Amino acid sequence: MAAGRAPACRLRLRGAGPQQEADGRLVTHADLRHLSKSPWNEIVVDGRGNIYVNGGGPAPGPGQHFGPGAIVLVAPDGSVQQVAENLAFANGMAVTPDNKTLIVAESHANRLTAFDIAADGGLSNRRVWANLGNGFPDGICLDAEGAAWYADVPNRHCVRVREGGAMLESVDVDRGCFACMLGGSEGKTLFIVAAEWRGFEHMISDARTGQVLSVDATAPGAGWP
Repeated sequence: MAAGRAPACRLRLRGAGPQQEADGRLVTHADLRHLSKSPWNEIVVDGRGNIYVNGGGPAPGPGQHFGPGAIVLVAPDGSVQQVAENLAFANGMAVTPDNKTLIVAESHANRLTAFDIAADGGLSNRRVWANLGNGFPDGICLDAEGAAWYADVPNRHCVRVREGGAMLESVDVDRGCFACMLGGSEGKTLFIVAAEWRGFEHMISDARTGQVLSVDATAPGAGWP
């Protein structure tokens, strides 16, 4: 989500979208309300069925739109625990193909941050995966060459970066980029969700400016989502 999307909620994770049973019913899988009254935002499910949800955290300070965010782990059995805190507007998340690293976009810190994932799903060894200068990462995805794509709302582009921050490619568009994902028949099409951005004060609007764009990518997608 970055400098741009209204916080998504409910996982019927109750406070984050619903689990759907085989018969189509939606049931509560986990309840996050005891952890925070602030909105929850992004979600990723790793290859072992662990669910990571970010957002929440303390209430915003005066004049702020969002307070420091957290990451919550929802295990396959529905148990919940907070596994990271003090994230500067946590946005897109991705997990590497080996299920050993979680990468999260910290939009207001202009960086991608990585954590090691333990066997029990816990997070440790927090570190900067890539400093992005004046970049504001929103949605992210990973490719098979170990690079990450991030969508950027205010800069109106998607950028492919390596760990360490080296910029490899950039796709410029005429409106804010909120999310990106690699897909298509060979996994080498970058899909971009883009829309005009007018600031937090004007997120609700009758204007319909959203588009789904696509462009050929260098490497296929990898990891989760």
